[in-house]
Amino acid sequence: MFGLSELAIILIVVIALVLAKKGPELARNAGKSARILKAEARAMKQAEEKQATDAPPRVVQGETIPGRVEHPSTDAFRGTDQHPDGMPPQTGRP
Repeated sequence: MFGLSELAIILIVVIALVLAKKGPELARNAGKSARILKAEARAMKQAEEKQATDAPPRVVQGETIPGRVEHPSTDAFRGTDQHPDGMPPQTGRP
């Protein structure tokens, strides 16, 4: 009967025969797919860049700017020494 090493050798030979016949075709198809994927990714990136530079930013009422949180009542006291809560401004000293 066959041992494990003989079965491994037969399996390797069968795989080599199949790859010899279908290998070039598989490699060609993989190359075409890679080129198509690369071209589509490049086109999407260019479309995003064009869209970002062409259109001005949309401002929606009630939308906040990320990273900037401001209480609505602080706008009235901007540039004054008065704090919206009635507390004096902090000077940085204890």
